[in-house]
Amino acid sequence: MRRNLFGITLAATAALAIAGCGSSSSSTTSSTASTTQMPAGNIATVASATPDLTTLVAALKAGDLVTTLQGTGPYTVFAPTNAAFASIQPTVDSLLKPANKGKLQSVLKYHVVPGTYMAADLKDGQMLKTAEGESLKVSVKNGVVKINGATVVKADVSASNGVVHVIDGVLVPKAAQ
Repeated sequence: MRRNLFGITLAATAALAIAGCGSSSSSTTSSTASTTQMPAGNIATVASATPDLTTLVAALKAGDLVTTLQGTGPYTVFAPTNAAFASIQPTVDSLLKPANKGKLQSVLKYHVVPGTYMAADLKDGQMLKTAEGESLKVSVKNGVVKINGATVVKADVSASNGVVHVIDGVLVPKAAQ
């Protein structure tokens, strides 16, 4: 139950963070060579077609926030897998406390970057400014892309309003630690 509540809260805050990003001139040119073929559509449609993002999709529907992810963008979303959320259950439990709402919002906004960054555009040592305000550090070694240590397990899931990279960890900004 708490995991589902965290998912709902995560999705609601992420959707609001995405909506607040606005447009950005920092978008990079997309590389289409490594694009994962998914049904055409916006981030909400792509997420619905991704089995490992069911918590996010259920939360968006429950929170009536699907339309937010249908917005113009562009956005790059680093989306943790369902297993990534399950692996930090004590943190999830803490973030769900009403007193930690601000920390929860910071964590969720930290997964959203204004602009479109395909995996081929990401360079070792690159810093990406998030909607939360802090930066994410990109690491690329032997073709493996990591974001603050979380491995991109599915890259370049294209959407009409950006791109989703599925990651195996939940990113936590310094302000929320």
